[in-house]
Amino acid sequence: MPTDTTDTMNQDSIADDWAQALEEQAASGSADAAPAFDAPNAPSTATNGGGAGGGANSMQDIQMVLDIPVQLSVELGRVKVPIKYILQLAQGSVVELDALAGEPMDVLVNGYLIAQGEVVVVNDKFGIRLTDIVTPSERMRRVSKS
Repeated sequence: MPTDTTDTMNQDSIADDWAQALEEQAASGSADAAPAFDAPNAPSTATNGGGAGGGANSMQDIQMVLDIPVQLSVELGRVKVPIKYILQLAQGSVVELDALAGEPMDVLVNGYLIAQGEVVVVNDKFGIRLTDIVTPSERMRRVSKS
């Protein structure tokens, strides 16, 4: 059981570090920035946003899906290479990607693009600051094309 306690304390510490970094960002004057997501395993604080005509039933429906895990990934770039190239890779090899340095990184949920952002580092851990969110209508259009 001491391992569970240590893991929980470590996660709390990481969440505190990210919260502090986000507070510093907010204090620096980025008023137009989108709200940040909570750290993993942080308690959810969903509130009723006063949706039109939804009432308690729609809020209850939303609450049912809030804890469903999804795969969130950040993509630096892609490249298509032949298998013989893959077999020649060794430690120290460099694989050139199609993305240019300084371009926004793609943020994917279950393989679907939902946002773009820039890489940030807080306490030697990588994160991503979202700079552009794909609109829900655009997401639906892309999903229906697939």
